[in-house]
Parts: sequence; C-alpha cells; structure tokens
Amino acid sequence: MKSRKLLTGPYLFWSVSFVIIPLFMIVYYGLTDKEGGFTLLNLARITTPENLKALGLSLLLSLGSTLICLLLAYPLAMILAEKKVRQSSFIVLIFILPMWMNFLLRTLAWQNLLEKNGVLNNILHFFHLPSLTIINTPYAIILGMVYNFLPFMVLPIYNVLVKIDRDVIFAARDLGANTIQTFTKIIFPLSLPGIISGITMVFVPSLTTFVISDLLGGSKILLIGNVIEQEFKQGSNWNTGSGLSLVLMIFIIASMALIAKYDKDGEGNAF
Repeated sequence: MKSRKLLTGPYLFWSVSFVIIPLFMIVYYGLTDKEGGFTLLNLARITTPENLKALGLSLLLSLGSTLICLLLAYPLAMILAEKKVRQSSFIVLIFILPMWMNFLLRTLAWQNLLEKNGVLNNILHFFHLPSLTIINTPYAIILGMVYNFLPFMVLPIYNVLVKIDRDVIFAARDLGANTIQTFTKIIFPLSLPGIISGITMVFVPSLTTFVISDLLGGSKILLIGNVIEQEFKQGSNWNTGSGLSLVLMIFIIASMALIAKYDKDGEGNAF
C-alpha cells in the first residue's frame, strides 16, 4: 500500500506544479486588477468589438475545421475498422507518424508549401496553371487546423468502431436492414462516444490556437488565441490575458461536460 502511495508522488508533483498552480494563477490574475483588488472587468473585456470579432472568427474557423475533420475522419475510421488487425495497425501508425514531428515544424512546412513562391505554386507554374493565393487567408488557417488536428478525430472514432461487435451488424442485416439502415440504426449510434470525443479534441485546440494563425495567417488574422498571446507577451497585461483565458475555459468545461454525458465509459478515449 505504501509503495503505491509512493508511486503516485511524481504524478501528484507534476499535477500540482504544471496544472493546479498555473490554473490558480490564471484564476487569480483574471479576477483581480493590477493592485490586487477583485474585479470582473478582465472578463468583461471579451465584449469589446475587437475581442468579440476575434472570438467570433475563432468559433467560426474552429467549427469549420471540426466539421471538415469529422467528414474526413469518419469514412477513414470505418475503412481502418474493416481492415485486418495488422493492416489497420500499420496504417494507423503511418497516420500518427507526422504527429511525432514538432507541431511548429509541421505548420512551418505548410507555410513553405502555400506561400506565393512556395512549392504548390511552383508546381502549378510548371504546368502553366494559375497560382493560388491561400497563404494569409482564413482558408490557410483552416487547412493548418485540419492537418494538425485530424488524427485527434480519427483515433477516437476508430477506437469505438473497432470495438463494435460484428455479430450485431450481421444480425441487423439478417433481419432485413439495408446498408443505410444498418449505419443509421446500429453503427452511428454506437460510434457516438467516439464522435463526441473527437469533436471535443479538435474543437478545443482549434479554438485556442495562435501559432497556426500566426504562421499561416501572417499575423493579419487575429483569433482570440492571438489576442490573449498579445496581452501576455506584448502588453504584459496578465490580468486581461487571464480574464480572456477564463472566458475560453467556459468552452473547455462545456466540452468536458459533453464528453461526460455521451462517453461515460471512456470508449472514445484513444490515448
């Protein structure tokens, strides 16, 4: 019993040092002014026109990238679930492989691909095709979000689909259900925990990102993550930055509540 308690020591130290204390600091700075007095003004700054615009754009791009990831991930997860164990494991490994590379490097690679004189436009120029102006636009940001976060949608859905008992599907078909009925009545409802988990795992980082919009948006498109970053780094205004971060936590808590409701058994947990 004592050995088990000792084994929890490093985990508790890590949680307290890198989760609880930083969270406490964010809450403290977000609810106080520069003199240390209690205030809600930091939270209210989200209602300024600039911050509302940044939040609205963040929500729009996050929802768009999440929807695209879902549309791409679900068919892919179904294909992987139908493969044999060795085949699916190999394909999943290849799919996860880019995630082992640094997030910043992956985004920089897309910047080099999409810029005016980048690889993509050079290829189009070689074939005498018109060049594309994608870099520094919302489309480039969505592309970066989809590329970086797509695995977080595929894996939870695949993890649920692969656990579905094939006998249930065969029974539905034996009882006269066609392919569409089998999907809508059996497969989709059973895969809902993975879908909810995947949506949350894509939507939350998409909403809070600032690196992708900095690199692929050319710092011309401000998302709420960029606003918070500027408050901390450029304005050295920890109070306002923390207050805006607390507002974003509302979406994170809502996402966690959504997972708790639809994925009570943790079936969509791919990690």
